[in-house]
Amino acid sequence: MSAFKDGWRLYVVLMDTTDPWPEFGFDRAAPVPTFTERVNALSVLGFEPVPGAEWEWTEYSADPDDPSTAVTLLAAMRVRSWTEGQA
Repeated sequence: MSAFKDGWRLYVVLMDTTDPWPEFGFDRAAPVPTFTERVNALSVLGFEPVPGAEWEWTEYSADPDDPSTAVTLLAAMRVRSWTEGQA
């Protein structure tokens, strides 16, 4: 999940494929989507958090040597598709 200029976006990184990543837009910059909103967005995309997974937050900027540049917030957690959860 990331936030920059136009608002929050949740996307699921798919490994070992060239398929496009599933995405969900919250269409707002503030407030940060709640835990429930994020889980609901994952559900719409066909995913769920892995049991025990927690969101990890970090920030980065386009120019780390310039403290005046805007930062982008990133959040990540391990998820699984619903089909994996049923196995």
